[in-house]
Amino acid sequence: MLTLSVFLATLLYALLGIVIFIVSFVLVDKLTPGELWREIIERKNTAVALLAGAVAIGISNIIAAAVHG
Repeated sequence: MLTLSVFLATLLYALLGIVIFIVSFVLVDKLTPGELWREIIERKNTAVALLAGAVAIGISNIIAAAVHG
């Protein structure tokens, strides 16, 4: 049964996961050479977009496994 405490815990874990994802992705962006978003948006670099997507999926899987326990 869904109680208020379970709902709030779920919301907290979801928000924590999103914050960790954003911080991790920004860190990866800063560590890679060049400007990631300029390459994707302005120069239409598909390879960089695929790399960014793969990094996002990888980070998401790690965070999900850590939160799930």
